[in-house]
Order: sequence, then structure tokens, then C-alpha cells
Amino acid sequence: MAKIPDQPQDIFVPLTEDYLKAFGKDLISLMLYGSAAGGAYVKGKSDINILVVLTTEGINRLEDGFALVKNWRKRNVAMPRVMTKAFIESSLDAYPIEFLNMKNNSILIYGENVLESLVFKPEDLRLQIERELKGKILLLREGYLESEGSARPVRQLISKSVTAFVSIFNAMLYLKQAKAPRNKRETIIEINKVFAIDAAVFMLCFDIREGVDKLSNTEVIDVFKKYLREVEKACHIIDSL
Repeated sequence: MAKIPDQPQDIFVPLTEDYLKAFGKDLISLMLYGSAAGGAYVKGKSDINILVVLTTEGINRLEDGFALVKNWRKRNVAMPRVMTKAFIESSLDAYPIEFLNMKNNSILIYGENVLESLVFKPEDLRLQIERELKGKILLLREGYLESEGSARPVRQLISKSVTAFVSIFNAMLYLKQAKAPRNKRETIIEINKVFAIDAAVFMLCFDIREGVDKLSNTEVIDVFKKYLREVEKACHIIDSL
């Protein structure tokens, strides 16, 4: 059975060797991103997310990576994001939140740090933030209706949805002050300071996700309603910018 790494750094050398064997000079960069790069890795639970940047020639022979991707997935290395530098540069207007969060939570494993110099236009960020928030509001309302007011599915709805707001709030903070925390709870504290969004509600939502809350069924429903109102508030704030 493949060994799950104790820390992501434990796989950097063999992972690099495998990608170099497969792609050689066409491998421009290997980068760790996401929670594992931000200090939130939990052995056996967290995926290890990898950005692979290839030349145009390399991207046209992805089949050379079939075996190595299959082998590394047995060790909790997620399906890699594979791109060219040109793809990244041309996608910053469409996916600024995703690339901003990759940049904020990343570690260079091999080659060129392709995320370090990325710059994001405020208008692109604001538009995607608005689109993401409005989409989340619709999904939360639909999920609540589907729950029929039962606490268990509402707990699940909170658990599945709340982590997405860390990326969105980091983007809001970047838009306002050109920097953002890495830790999810630090992000919630900072969003309260900068935009007066209720931190306590989101902290309770993370407690629910982590299974450490002591809330009754009635209190869970109350938290959800407050949670939805704060998301709506964030949307109004972005609309006004």
C-alpha cells in the first residue's frame, strides 16, 4: 500500500524526479498550493494539490503523465492542475480569485515560481467576487428550502459551503488592502475589521464543519439564517465598491 506522507515536503524530491522523467526540459514548474501549502495539512485527510506548468510541447503529450499521476494519487496527491505560462497569463481576468489564492498559499517545489509576479486588476477581482457571492446566496437559499428546516441537512449545508468563503474574503481583503491572511480564521477576523462582517457567525460555521460545536438543532437553524444574512451583506458591500 502506498505510504501517505507525514508532510507534503516529504514527497518533493521523488515527485520532482518522476515529473522530470516524464517531461524533462518541458517541465517549467512544480508548485504546491492550497491548504497543504498554508500549514493546514492533515495526514490522511488533506489532499496535496500540485500545479504543473509545462511548455506547449509538454502539454501536447499529457499521456506521458498517466502512470505517475495514477501512482501519486494513491498517496493523496490530487489530480494536478496542468497549465502553460500563456494559459495562466490569459486567465487572470477570468479567474483572479483562484489564482490569487494559489499565489497566497503556494510553495515552489521545482523550477520557476510562475505565481510570484502575478498582478490582479481590481475590476476583475470585484466582478468575480460579486458573481461568486451571488451564486453562493442562490445555492444557500436552495439548500435551505431543500432541508425543510431540518437541522441535519442544514449542518451539512453549512459544512460544505463555508470554506469557499475564505477564498472570496481573501479576495475582498486583497481588493481593499492588497494583502490577505493565509489562515482561515485569521481571514474571518480580518474581514470583520475591514468590512464589519460578523466574525462570530463564521467562526460558529467553522466549528460546525469541524464537529466541535455544542449547538442545539434550533441554534443551528438560527446560525444558518445569520450566516446567510452576512453573505448577503458581503454582496451589498461589493456592489457598492
